[in-house]
Amino acid sequence: MSCDMHHSGSRGSSALSDTVRAESVVRGTKLNEMVLKGSAMKYLPLLGFQLVLMALFFIFTTYGTKGSEDRGGFEGTHVMIFIGFGFLMTFLKKYCYSALGFNWFLAALVVQWALLCQNFFHMHEGKIVITKTVLLEADIMAATVLITFGALLGITSGFQLLVIAVIETAIGCANIYLVGDVFKAADVGGSIAIHAYGAYFGLGVSSALKLGKKQEVAPAGQVDLNGPSYVSDVTAMIGSIFLWIYWPSFNSGLTGTDVENQRAVINTYLSLASATVVTFILSAAVSHQRGKFDMVHIQNSTLAGGVAIGSVCNMMVNPGGAIAVGIGAAVISVFGYRYLTPKLNSFGILDTCGVNNLHGMPAVYSGLLSILFASLATKDDYGETELHSVFEAMKDGRTASSQALYQFYALIATVAIASVSGFVTGLIVKLPMFGSLKEEEKYNDEPNWELP
Repeated sequence: MSCDMHHSGSRGSSALSDTVRAESVVRGTKLNEMVLKGSAMKYLPLLGFQLVLMALFFIFTTYGTKGSEDRGGFEGTHVMIFIGFGFLMTFLKKYCYSALGFNWFLAALVVQWALLCQNFFHMHEGKIVITKTVLLEADIMAATVLITFGALLGITSGFQLLVIAVIETAIGCANIYLVGDVFKAADVGGSIAIHAYGAYFGLGVSSALKLGKKQEVAPAGQVDLNGPSYVSDVTAMIGSIFLWIYWPSFNSGLTGTDVENQRAVINTYLSLASATVVTFILSAAVSHQRGKFDMVHIQNSTLAGGVAIGSVCNMMVNPGGAIAVGIGAAVISVFGYRYLTPKLNSFGILDTCGVNNLHGMPAVYSGLLSILFASLATKDDYGETELHSVFEAMKDGRTASSQALYQFYALIATVAIASVSGFVTGLIVKLPMFGSLKEEEKYNDEPNWELP
């Protein structure tokens, strides 16, 4: 009888266990369904933001009138934003879908938001007048966000990137107003307000994301995806070449006169050319396998001349001076990639594309050059019309030495604002609601894309 009771108790315990397991499976299934449903809806807030943008465009914008339609440089800059930046970031072996896709997504969103943010400072009778110049300025602002994207490539989720873009655009446009309208600094190629801002905002975000985290180790047996393949490096070169070809359009697009425009194109082209030659020479000299070129240098440092000449491209730097600027940019960039980036990584500051070396330090270099050349500017060198076109505040009596001081203010303020606002933005997007990537999801298209 005791035996029967024992078996009866076992059957009861077994039935209870089966019931618990079944309920656990049901709960797990429901939880998975909720997670999948949440994933499907994760970008839905951006639809609301897009609808708000549409409403704001209906209310506050109108077309430009005759005489405002001819703006050189827009098409070239457009190519840089969507092809140049996109393909440059395809060097990661398993992140090419995301590099191209998020580049497109971010730029399309930012162009609309930037157009409003930039021009709320310059409304006419309560309306933003949209011209090709306004579109060009919005495209240029998109470059700022894409520079930041380069620093964070592969280490942030798609939703985090889009939140960062919305915040950065609003603050970045306010900084452009500070640099151009308050300080009246000369920065036609955007080295200060675009390149320095985007780079140090990105590094600020990266620093915040790493703050308080222990050193994460990828799961055993997982392939390291933070690196290129032969094919991905080739596709990244497509981006580099498009950027190289169209950079003179980017730098000269907002110049005020035909003579100034021509000078900006010439200086940019010569700076790019000399930076490219010196990059190849230095790459072979300092690469890990001495005598061989490092593709990281060739994809990026060849472009540093375009950044370094940006703030002074429309100034009287002399063609030889433009070549010297490019040489200096190549030295800064190549040595930055070879020696500085590993140091930053050891401190936990991740910079996937090395934007500090392509955009950050060459932009600071450009800002310092703008201080020098502003201090040397005279009517004898430029002529009155050209001087006032390049240095707008001199039309109102500002001296060359005062202009140089305001160039300094613009540079310092931009780096400070970018670093602090980037760090704060990084703290915001670390919140669980924004969906940080797990270690095994980084540098990988799989969390965001249906893969073949």
